[in-house]
Amino acid sequence: MATVLEAFCLVLVSLLWGATNPFLKKGTEGIEKVQSGNWVTQLLAEMRFLVLNYKYLIPFLLNQSGSLLFYFTLASTDLSLAILLTNSLTFVFTALTGKLLGEDIGGKQAMAGMLLTLIGITLCVASNISMET
Repeated sequence: MATVLEAFCLVLVSLLWGATNPFLKKGTEGIEKVQSGNWVTQLLAEMRFLVLNYKYLIPFLLNQSGSLLFYFTLASTDLSLAILLTNSLTFVFTALTGKLLGEDIGGKQAMAGMLLTLIGITLCVASNISMET
């Protein structure tokens, strides 16, 4: 059984992962223009581009903080619930953030899919949650 705190942590992980995905995509714009001699210097030049680009670095650090929280939450959470909850909600948060940034997320079918996902997650969490803290 999952506690309310564990469920909250997993939702927070999903938010950190999902909301940062569109920003990571935007932060990598321009990396294709980085050119260098061989594959080693190309790799180093691309890494330099990403590390010095705050539009990529800030979402990356937030995304990785979600991974750290996920790792610590897994120690006390049912694995089948944790994976279901985080992966499906990450999709929802990615789509919603992308929509807020002006991306095309697919119209009514995508919205219906997100609604069905949320209903399924709610049923799974409701059947697994205990009110312990």
